[in-house]
Amino acid sequence: MTIAPQRVVSLHYVLSDAEDSVLDDSRSRQKPLEYLHGHNNIVPGLERALTGQAPGAILSVTLMPAEAYGLRDEALVREVDRKAFPVDDLAVGMRFQTPGDDGPEIVTVLEVRDATALVDTNHPLAGHTLHYRLEVLDVRDATRAELAKGHPLPPGTEPGDVEDRKMP
Repeated sequence: MTIAPQRVVSLHYVLSDAEDSVLDDSRSRQKPLEYLHGHNNIVPGLERALTGQAPGAILSVTLMPAEAYGLRDEALVREVDRKAFPVDDLAVGMRFQTPGDDGPEIVTVLEVRDATALVDTNHPLAGHTLHYRLEVLDVRDATRAELAKGHPLPPGTEPGDVEDRKMP
């Protein structure tokens, strides 16, 4: 069976940046990534590269920013009231998840001021060229419950059993 829309894919990956620094490694968590192909669970360029692959495939993929997390948009850097944050001891580099127009987004604190903070709502990897080393472990047809939810579910789960969640 090959990777195609409506199929659940299990894979291991190593993600590194243009300087070959490892940013993430699924093996370090000792659990492969599982995602539902064709449902925007992973970045577009990676999904295209994986289409048609079969279990056992090992591949390297380099994605330019537009195919990964997009280009940086300086309009997404803005000043917000410090009261908007759930902590009093706000510091540069802290990240928070907040609701966005297209679902949850990550906000990174760039500067802390007396009454406000400068934040960046670009994805932390926006503007970066990314390298993936991938090993496809398994491909299977998605269940009706998974198709209804738009992502893989634990075995035996019905659509109403689990809160919505987004894959990395």
